[in-house]
Amino acid sequence: MKLLTVDFETYYSKTYSLTKQPTEEYIRGGEYETIGVSVKVDDGEPAWASGSQEQLGDWLRQFPWADSVALAHNAMFDGAILNWHFGLRPKLWVDTLCMGRAIHGVEVGGSLAKLAERYKVGEKGSAVLDALGKHRGDFSAEELSRYGDYCINDTDLTYKIFDAMMRNGFPRSELKLIDLTLRMFTEPVLELELLLLEQHLDEVKDKKETLLKTCGLEDRETLMSNPKFAALLQTFGVSPPRKISLLTQKETWAFAKSDEELKALLEHPDERVQAVVAARLGNKSTLEESRTERFIGIAKRGRMPVPLKYYGAHTGRWAGSDKVNFQNLPSRDTHEKTLKNAVVAPEGHVIINCDSSQIEARMLAWLAGQEDVVEAFARREDVYKKMASIIYGKAEGDVTKEERFIGKTTILGAGYGMGAPKFQAALKNVGVDALLDECRRIIFTYREANGAIVALWRQAQTALTAMLQGASTQLGREGVLELVPSEYAIRLPNGLLMRYEDLTAEAGEKGLQYSYESRRGRVNLYGGKVVENAVQALARIIVGDQMLRIAKKYRPVLTVHDAVVCVVSDTEAVTAQAYIEECMRWVPPWAVGLPVNCESGVGKSYGEC
Repeated sequence: MKLLTVDFETYYSKTYSLTKQPTEEYIRGGEYETIGVSVKVDDGEPAWASGSQEQLGDWLRQFPWADSVALAHNAMFDGAILNWHFGLRPKLWVDTLCMGRAIHGVEVGGSLAKLAERYKVGEKGSAVLDALGKHRGDFSAEELSRYGDYCINDTDLTYKIFDAMMRNGFPRSELKLIDLTLRMFTEPVLELELLLLEQHLDEVKDKKETLLKTCGLEDRETLMSNPKFAALLQTFGVSPPRKISLLTQKETWAFAKSDEELKALLEHPDERVQAVVAARLGNKSTLEESRTERFIGIAKRGRMPVPLKYYGAHTGRWAGSDKVNFQNLPSRDTHEKTLKNAVVAPEGHVIINCDSSQIEARMLAWLAGQEDVVEAFARREDVYKKMASIIYGKAEGDVTKEERFIGKTTILGAGYGMGAPKFQAALKNVGVDALLDECRRIIFTYREANGAIVALWRQAQTALTAMLQGASTQLGREGVLELVPSEYAIRLPNGLLMRYEDLTAEAGEKGLQYSYESRRGRVNLYGGKVVENAVQALARIIVGDQMLRIAKKYRPVLTVHDAVVCVVSDTEAVTAQAYIEECMRWVPPWAVGLPVNCESGVGKSYGEC
């Protein structure tokens, strides 16, 4: 197959640009205009074209897209333009932005300019800055020629970076995952129920006003008085955020519009907290309101593109993007599931949602060699009930529903070294008040019963020291995870590295305290956290491999956490569901003995399944 490297240049202004709007809204917007495009065939010279939509369409159709691999830097953007405006779909999409995040980690710059500098393949130009506010007809012939040269240079840089990445051994299986992820956005399948969304928006607005009145915020006094606002948050069980004042150097309330902790409360699970914080910040909408408005806007423009960041997290997991985050859509009750219910399959199709069951708990036990737990999972026993029976010293048949819930919370929460205070807080978050001494007893009981998992934490703590000392070793089961000290990283089974940029150790009260550099500053690191990272990275690899197997027959349209969502025809629903479950129970050769399992649902809407 040929490799077609492509780069589009489009109209933008101070008010109409990718910095002001999500990608979907920008490309489908009324002011959108393609200024020009550059295409490079294999390692040949790039060609530039500018003209009307019809002229550019004719020019682009000379290339064999359907039989070629298409390459771009930020292919979510270029791929959407190629399909939505010109109706062209390549056989495979690859993307240097995605690849850069996977190779170098999400904590470092992945822009074309940064990658060109890293790989020493040339410099990115600045002609795009001169295009601000200019439609195609506003360019002189000389200006348009310079813009073409700029676009051609970007195309060349993208090709050279890709070539270097492939020569350095980028995993080909990850290229296929990049393609699957990009097509969820560039070739949308899911639809939105506009009427349902509009009704929901009215209900959300009414509910917000009622909440504000109930909270006594009609007179603004409670809203604007720091002490009264802090007291109001406390009545909702929220500890008001605090900071050190730059002026007085004393502790004060962190209630300014720029305070990140206050803004984070806009996503608090309690709608009352969202409402009062939104009012305090002067925002016109709560999280649910803004989400619904965004869905309505998309519904009026077409099908629902699913924007996901391939390698969005440090562990390689996907993350939400483009101001549409499927990773945290509410789903606890009928009202809160409205957004999910509004996402529907096209006529004659259904949605299948298949979720990998307890994959982290299974992976942790398997990686640590906690064989009794591994065998219990393999026998499909109720592991949560077994943990509860140990905690409460009673037969499994006598464990109550409430006790099983504690066992579940323990299995899911205590596996990475969580202490009693955090466990107490975790229980409180799910509506369970427990004394600290009881939490200490439960944590102690878990650790006594799971000696191999505790030993894995210690091994990971030792591995951090080994990494700083330049010693290469393995973590957990043999042949799965390998330390790469020269990169401050752990090599994963897919060949990629999970990096800890600028790993350092400093003496602390309890011994050496490790930390690494992230976009948010230094992040503390310890054995249990390394194990958590490793388990999540391994789970992501397995779900990714399973999704590739599913894609051989059915189209994945979304992945959320450890679930894969597909759209299939009504007539194939039963066969497809069985095949998808079969794929989601498959394990790669490096994970022999890992007892994975799954459960699935079928429905016309995403909420139904």
